[in-house]
Amino acid sequence: MSTLRAFSLAALCLLLSFQVSAQRVMLDRIIAIVDDGVVLQSELDARLLDIRTSAAANNQPLPDNEQLTSELLEALIIETLQMQFAERVSIRFDDDTVNRVLNNMAQNNNMTFDEYVLALEEAGVYLMTREQVRKQMTIQELQRGVVNRRITITEQEIGNFLNSEMGREVMAAEFYVNHLLISTPSADSTEEKEAKLKYAADLIAKMGELNNFSQVFTEARQDRIFPMDSTDFGWRRADEFPTLFADIVSNMDIGDIEGPIVAGNGFHIIQLAQQRGGTEQIVSQTNIRHIMLEPNEIRNEEQTLAAVEDLRQRIEAGENFATLARQNSDDASSVVGGGDLDWVSQGGMPPEMEVIIDELAENEISEPFRTETGWHIAEVLGRRESDLSQEYSRIQAENSLRDRKFDLELQNWLIEIREEAFVELIE
Repeated sequence: MSTLRAFSLAALCLLLSFQVSAQRVMLDRIIAIVDDGVVLQSELDARLLDIRTSAAANNQPLPDNEQLTSELLEALIIETLQMQFAERVSIRFDDDTVNRVLNNMAQNNNMTFDEYVLALEEAGVYLMTREQVRKQMTIQELQRGVVNRRITITEQEIGNFLNSEMGREVMAAEFYVNHLLISTPSADSTEEKEAKLKYAADLIAKMGELNNFSQVFTEARQDRIFPMDSTDFGWRRADEFPTLFADIVSNMDIGDIEGPIVAGNGFHIIQLAQQRGGTEQIVSQTNIRHIMLEPNEIRNEEQTLAAVEDLRQRIEAGENFATLARQNSDDASSVVGGGDLDWVSQGGMPPEMEVIIDELAENEISEPFRTETGWHIAEVLGRRESDLSQEYSRIQAENSLRDRKFDLELQNWLIEIREEAFVELIE
């Protein structure tokens, strides 16, 4: 190949690349100016492709092309406004947070994080997926913060809700029940029924002894002494169970076993495995005080531990706990009160601290222990069971009312920011 010909081919390739680049620039043009931002043609095209692909996969009808394009452009304008708003109030999510969401998405697809990332990269959508996740998280956080501040729930509304039929239904407890049935067909003789009843009673005794309903049930099915069956009722309110169980379930505590319950089809055994919701909330609380020291620039980890141990010895020798806490503790939330954390409900403190507190007797000073915030010594001043049912009911009612108002208030806010924005569509 001659030098001239090689040059000509190179020039042609260069010219073609310039033409392709120019074509790309023309395709990815600004189609809307939205306050300080813009919407690009490529964003609209990508959204159209996603919608059409999803609709085809689910055999769903779509509006005509003009209407669909208009609706998606409006959605992109609203998203752009929200992202600008989020930027102004400094709502941002770092890469680690995005990675945690992607890891959850990977698990939902039965993949490891690395496998999921590789699959996205091979499809050419990894970076786009990351940014879409970040955008969705940002918008959700913005909406939650802005809209909740616009919602007002009055005490009258809470009272009316708790007294309403809907309120009672929402507040009702839900139960998850393990179930076992030893069938008694009509052809069974009296002796066979008595043998099955005795066997059911033996199973209940064994369940109580081993404290394991599932193990006893599994072993009994494997033994095949009598045919057995079970029903997975799922999560249900008491009045949604068969009438046979409804009154029994509502009076059971978690782990309780009831039976044999005699019915026309056999002998039933049930265990209350889990419970959620409801208005009865009896909570274990502990009155705690502590001293916490943090390692810092002038006190390393070993020196901090030694300082906490010294404070413990001084308290054991008779010095006042509260005074030493006020003089030394790095916990700003409790230092004024002499380290007193007041009554803390079970689950209301860091797990590593709760383990230590649970093992302390009243008026006993703990050995030094470490949490994420620093080194502690703690003392239990008292323990009690508190009925927080009324407070819990009020909180649940307020949350339900807030959820009911959220969507409407969100739409009102979106309409407001859209009407106040400067938007210019570019043909």
